[in-house]
Amino acid sequence: MTNLTYQQYVANELDILRPVLLALGYTLAPAQKHVLGERAIIEALTTVGGRKLILEGQDALGVPVIIKVAKEAGGQAEINHERLCRSKINELAFAYDVFSVPTERHHARHGEYLINIQNFIPQEQSFLERPLADQFQFALDAFKAQEHSRATTSRNISSITATFGLVDASWYLTTLKNFLPLHATDHATHALLTEVAQLIEAQVKTLEQYGGFLTHTDFVPHNFRIHDNKLYLLDFSAIRFGNKHESWARFINFMTLYNPPLADLLVQYIETNRAPEEAQSLWLMRLIRLAELITYYRKTLPKSDGDLATLNTARIIFWSDVLRQVLARTAVPATLITNYTTLRDTLRSEDEKKRQVGLH
Repeated sequence: MTNLTYQQYVANELDILRPVLLALGYTLAPAQKHVLGERAIIEALTTVGGRKLILEGQDALGVPVIIKVAKEAGGQAEINHERLCRSKINELAFAYDVFSVPTERHHARHGEYLINIQNFIPQEQSFLERPLADQFQFALDAFKAQEHSRATTSRNISSITATFGLVDASWYLTTLKNFLPLHATDHATHALLTEVAQLIEAQVKTLEQYGGFLTHTDFVPHNFRIHDNKLYLLDFSAIRFGNKHESWARFINFMTLYNPPLADLLVQYIETNRAPEEAQSLWLMRLIRLAELITYYRKTLPKSDGDLATLNTARIIFWSDVLRQVLARTAVPATLITNYTTLRDTLRSEDEKKRQVGLH
C-alpha cells in the first residue's frame, strides 16, 4: 500500500469513526500524527492480517485519551492480545513498583470495529531530555524489574507463558538464520549476518544460560512515558519470556544512535557489576537485535520508493556499520552517527518529521 493509498484509507476510517466515538463521549483531535509519514510501512510489516489505528482524542471535559481501533482481524487480535498482556502483568510481582499502566476507559465492539480507549499519559519532559543520570536510573530499574520474573521460578508459569510467549536460544538462532536469504543479493550484508549466525551458533549455550526471563522486545522511549516519576509502559504486546538481555540489547542499540553516552554507561554497568558470561550474553543479543533491525529495513524496500527507498537503504548501510563495530567490540565513530542523521533528516518527509515530534 502506498502512502497516498494509506492516507486515503485513514481518512475514510476517520469519517466513519467520528460519529461512533462522539456517541461514546469522545472527539478526535484535528491532527493525527500517529498515522503520518512512515506509519503505512510500519503497519504493513508489523500487523499481520490486518491494520489498526492509534488515534488521539479527548472526552467531553477535554481530558486527552489514546484510542486504538481495528476493523480487520489481525488488528483486532493485536489489540486484544495487548489488553490480555496488560491485565496479566499484574500477576507478576515485579510490576507493581516499577511499571505503571494507563487506565483503560473503554473496550468494546461497535459494528465492525473494536475500540479501546485509554488515558493519555502526559510527561513533563521526554526521556532523552532528562539528565543522563536519571535516564540511566530509570532504564536500570526497568531492566532489574524484568529480571525478577523468570519462567523457571514463576508460580503461574503455564498461564503466563501462554499469554506472553516463550522463546529460547534455538529460536533466536533459527530466526537469525532465516534472515540470511532476504539479503542474498547484498553480498556484504549477507556475509556479515552469516558471520554473526556462525558466532551465535558457536556460543548458543551462553544464550541458554540466561533464558526464560521476562523481557520487552521493544523497550525504547516511544513505548513508555514518565509522569510524576513513574514509568508507564505503553506497549504490552512486546512482552515475552526470552533471553535476560533482550531488552537491554534493544535499548542499548537504540541509544547507540540517540544517546551514545547512555549506551556506554549501560554496557559498562554490565561489564563491571555482572559475571563475564552476562556481558557476553548481552553482546550476543546486541548482534542478534542489530541483524533483526537490518532485516526489518530490508523488508521495507519493496514497499518504498523515492526518498524513502533511499533512506531505508541508508539505514541498512548505517546499522550494518554499527553491527560491524559491535562485532569488533569497538566504539561507533561519532562521524558515522552524524553523517547518517544528517542524511536521514534530509530524506525524511514532512509528514514523518511531524510524526517524530515528541516520539523519542
